[in-house]
Amino acid sequence: MASSPSRSANQVDPDSAKMWKNDSIEERIFSAALICLEGHYNQSPVLGLQSLTKVTSIVSKTLEKTHTFKDVREVLSRNVRVWIWLRRAVCAAICDLNEKALGVRSEPFVQTRFLDITTPEVTALIIKNYVPLKEALQMLNKLMHIARNLLVTTDPEVPQDLSAAIHFDHEVYESICLCVNVTSKGIDGEMPEDEASRAKLNEITELCKKVLVISLQQAHNWIAKNDRNKMLFWYKVLIESPDADSNPGPDDRHESVLDYPAPRSVQLRDEISNWLKRSSRMCDAAVSICKEYFDAQSTEKKDLWLPHDENLLAWNYTPPETWAWQPDMYDETSEVISTWNPEETDKFEQDRAYGRVSHELDKWWYGARIPNSNDWNLTMYSTIDSVPQRIKECEANLMQRYSAAEPQEEPGDTLEHPVDDGHSTEWQAQASQAAQNFAPEYDEYEEEADDDDSYGEGPMTGLLTEVPNILDPKQIEALHMIVKSCILDSAGTGLTRFGENLQQTRCRIFLATDCGRNLLREMLVFIAVWEKDEQSLIFQISSQIVQAIHENSLIPYAWMALRSPKDIISPAQTVLLRLITFLFRTALAPPKDYNPFPDSKTEDVEKILANEDVRLGKMLNYLYGLFRSRIVPECVALMQIQGEVRKGRLDPADFPVDNWDLERAKDGLVQYLDFLYTVADIFPLRQHLIDYEAVYELLKLLEGLDIGVEKAPFPGTRRNEPTTPSTTTSTPQASSSNNPPPPPPPPPPISDPPHEFPWSGIKGQVLSILAALLQPPPGQSSPGNPTVQLQILQHNGIVALLNCCLYDDNNRFCRERTQLCLKWLMDGCPDASAFLQNLVSANQGQPVTRPPPGSGSVTQSVRIDGVPGEVRVQVRSSSAPAGEVGEVVGDAGASLRSRLEENKSRSEELVNDLLALTVVDETGKMSLAPDEDETEDDDFM
Repeated sequence: MASSPSRSANQVDPDSAKMWKNDSIEERIFSAALICLEGHYNQSPVLGLQSLTKVTSIVSKTLEKTHTFKDVREVLSRNVRVWIWLRRAVCAAICDLNEKALGVRSEPFVQTRFLDITTPEVTALIIKNYVPLKEALQMLNKLMHIARNLLVTTDPEVPQDLSAAIHFDHEVYESICLCVNVTSKGIDGEMPEDEASRAKLNEITELCKKVLVISLQQAHNWIAKNDRNKMLFWYKVLIESPDADSNPGPDDRHESVLDYPAPRSVQLRDEISNWLKRSSRMCDAAVSICKEYFDAQSTEKKDLWLPHDENLLAWNYTPPETWAWQPDMYDETSEVISTWNPEETDKFEQDRAYGRVSHELDKWWYGARIPNSNDWNLTMYSTIDSVPQRIKECEANLMQRYSAAEPQEEPGDTLEHPVDDGHSTEWQAQASQAAQNFAPEYDEYEEEADDDDSYGEGPMTGLLTEVPNILDPKQIEALHMIVKSCILDSAGTGLTRFGENLQQTRCRIFLATDCGRNLLREMLVFIAVWEKDEQSLIFQISSQIVQAIHENSLIPYAWMALRSPKDIISPAQTVLLRLITFLFRTALAPPKDYNPFPDSKTEDVEKILANEDVRLGKMLNYLYGLFRSRIVPECVALMQIQGEVRKGRLDPADFPVDNWDLERAKDGLVQYLDFLYTVADIFPLRQHLIDYEAVYELLKLLEGLDIGVEKAPFPGTRRNEPTTPSTTTSTPQASSSNNPPPPPPPPPPISDPPHEFPWSGIKGQVLSILAALLQPPPGQSSPGNPTVQLQILQHNGIVALLNCCLYDDNNRFCRERTQLCLKWLMDGCPDASAFLQNLVSANQGQPVTRPPPGSGSVTQSVRIDGVPGEVRVQVRSSSAPAGEVGEVVGDAGASLRSRLEENKSRSEELVNDLLALTVVDETGKMSLAPDEDETEDDDFM
């Protein structure tokens, strides 16, 4: 019979009779059950059915008592022997589960790696061992429940320290690793064919999810208000993840974001480890309990389940001569100045003098924080003069990427990668680079298809990275609470004696490491996949996480870390922008004074960045720079390529992207426009957009939509709607062997081809932003903003606005939004009023073209709002009877005649509205129409 790993580790039972004499009945009976469970899962020996039933009953009753009775929790949580036997039982259960579910038995004290095994093997093992797996998972779930409950006491620091002293957190990591291994294999693989096997696999998967949730909840209770445990947890899941490189080279770094180097892996790991050693002081009550247990053991045989050698906390209860290092002994209230001595050869002493968590991390943060941190004037680095050239470059890159993706005619041909054109830098870390473009080209991100992780696919390191792909919104709350507890400033305990905010330090580790960035990406995509609204708990916690990132001035870095090689805006960036929009919406509510410019006398960058207004201004400057240099040029380039297809200059088969890519691009653009509308609607922030001449990009989008997208007619006259003549309703003829029935028509396409992508709703958003920029300051109803009025006139924006007046089913209510824009555009702007009045007068005075007398009728092609395509009309001569203008040629006449009067009345109404808006008195002020005649919807403004 196989011997227990725990027995081989400790041949002598250290628990003498005197140590148990004062124990309560709950402590004794629960410990006895745990001893039986350890032997059962180590098969030394396996319990029979009746014995296992009795042990299960004891565990269930203990779980119920820890839920209900506070005194039971207090007693059990302060017994170090209970913690040791609890860890031993959990460890044995996890080893047994790994063997029965994954075919590899794990070992105590050894970290389990993520397993690279095939899904069919896992499925077969789970179905074969269904009964023992179900029993073991149910037991592990109960034990983890008890461990979670024992951390909820009057003084939680004591059980937190006892749990840390016996390394119970190691079993929590092992439990998470087990559940991720089992559930990810089961989810990704093919389900068995028979119903019984599928039911077994689903039940085991659901039990693993429950264990995963309880393990996360236990971890959350263990780190609550405990900086050392938080840092140790962060170190284990982000630095020493099971799938991370365990032996990095001295110069190996975490994955860099663009050109700025990431922290060196070895230095970051060693410095955090040294900080954990220096900060390993336990509370007095926990030290007394551990010391009593340690002293009762035999001097020859020490219990390995209470580590005493090379352990973070062992020095608290062991003699000084056994200490592996000299811990810090200091007064908590004293303040010490941090000093870094590069000449020091002893790394531990060098880090001790520095005092802070990591010098390597601090160096990284000084370069990774807000770009251009030495320039606070908020001037836009990219001017509008560069936008047309950027559009041309993006259009060329799109077509070049498409041609590069086509299969080669000759097998020996190789792809020619485009040459970098100087726009490859998107990250600005120095003030001298302020004039360079942020926007990268597509060729900068060229990667092999197997390495594409743009949508969260493929292997991504991190113990917790797969958790959002496994759990649902209700189950995953503990994960978000853990991240929030580790990085949000309000959840911290203040500054250390070296003046360091440990919450902010952990936030920087979160973004500096590969595992942290991967986890952030998956948490953001989770919100999009489950479509969580702003009232949901997950969204609210995520917004607090983004707030913590913003307080560390790392929003620009996070944005670039979430980029995707093939997306204009990646799904994770879209959700991040949505959370940033929420942040802006709440930052100045209720209204308060806003001053984004720091005091000229202040030179300390950290003090400047502590100002919320400064961070808001810099972040807006950065995000709008991206909008100008990448988002608008690439979206407009796609629209112009659509226009080339409409004009017949480009084969539709050569369109460079598919509907999937276009949908993601549109989702990102929609969110960006929502962000800009939120900024424009907040009066103190609106001036930034006016200074940046945001009108230019908005008009470019309107012009691009007019070029690339055909206006959709009324729903009843869709262009793709088949026309069925009345003759097709005849009775079908009987089929015979000589005349088989015709084949059924092909099904209609699921979606329009990519070159006809409608970009629905974009115009309405653009017009809403323009109206917000044009509106008068709060408390005034007139006149419109003169700077924005002048900008629209300079960029010929009135024509683009008037083009939005025609009906477009892809952008409903555009006419009402356009009227509001025109109202404030001409309010107090004589030039705009005169331009529009002359335009309307010219159109009203234009004579109707008629053929000369005696020449018969002439056929012309005209376009009519509400009617698809062009309509052929016969124009009669001047000798025709009065009132007859012409008649429509072809079958479209029936559809047209029913709408002529409606279109005529709508056109006349529009002209009358425009004329009413252009009434100017002698002083140059516009006379506004009555409020009841305005047609904008209530939700708009």
